[in-house]
Amino acid sequence: MAKKKLTHGQSRRIKANQAKKLRNKNDQQHWQDDELGEAKSGIVISRFGQHADVESEQGEVFRCNLRRSIGSLVCGDKVLWRQGKVTEHSISGVIEAVEERKTVLCRPDVYDGIKPIAANIDQIFIVSSVLPAFNTDIIDRYLVAAEQTGITPIIVLNKIDLFDNNNEASIMASLKIYQDIGYQVLLVSNENGQGIKELRQLLNDKVSIFVGQSGVGKSTLVNSLMPELGLITQQVSNNSGLGQHTTTVARLFHFAQGGDLIDSPGIREFGLWHLSADEVFNGFIEFAPFQGLCKFRDCKHQQDPGCALTAAVENKQIHPLRFASFQRILASLGTNKLTSRFND
Repeated sequence: MAKKKLTHGQSRRIKANQAKKLRNKNDQQHWQDDELGEAKSGIVISRFGQHADVESEQGEVFRCNLRRSIGSLVCGDKVLWRQGKVTEHSISGVIEAVEERKTVLCRPDVYDGIKPIAANIDQIFIVSSVLPAFNTDIIDRYLVAAEQTGITPIIVLNKIDLFDNNNEASIMASLKIYQDIGYQVLLVSNENGQGIKELRQLLNDKVSIFVGQSGVGKSTLVNSLMPELGLITQQVSNNSGLGQHTTTVARLFHFAQGGDLIDSPGIREFGLWHLSADEVFNGFIEFAPFQGLCKFRDCKHQQDPGCALTAAVENKQIHPLRFASFQRILASLGTNKLTSRFND
């Protein structure tokens, strides 16, 4: 008789049980209280499965196990950890507790629900580029995500050396929309160095993260800002126009002049299907004056009579392109079958 194929749910449960057993085994190896030093403060600079690299207050890095009581740990977390008196299999200590996060950047995951990406971030640089394609919908999605977290967003247009008569005017007009509603926009080029000094200044004394589609040059910018790291970059694919993911594990780096940068794996599309319609509304900051002014409480902001947003667009108080982007995001919530599991 042929073996019955496991369902996705059964496979995930088996993997979860195996991971739990591994955690229990790791947690019990040589880490009794009398074999550990006193608790110290540290920061997670990278996470590898059931281990994490913790940087001490003295700047040394130790690979540590995680206590079973720790439910979530990401790059940028501030932790309490204890160093083992003996290093075993490259493991030097144990993380015992995670301090309360000031901010956390998350994204929805089909299997894991809301998945944290990085913690304690001060500002998020939304990187787009002249080529392979300038896309305001992607920028709007990142802005909505940033507004949910309280992290300050800054829009970066990369590869401005590729401006020409066919694209410059339209792209600059699109960026002016964001500037008019209060967002900071920075134009940079890794090729000729334009804007790199200004970008470096914005990174001083802050914890920052770069986000954006693959191919926009995030890793190349990191190389310009921190040439000593020698991060791997790849050319944009000539066939698809999209770059390959060049960062595989999130990691926190320090700038010599002060400030930190979390370099995180690229995300080609930042899903928002875990958000409610009201949360998306709040992610468009220029909509705030019109909140609660629609004629009907269940206004869908489409062709509804008495819609305050529609009236604001007609009165040129809201840009029609931003309103159209808002409507597309709302429509994507309605068509995604997974939305309900996050909004019950």
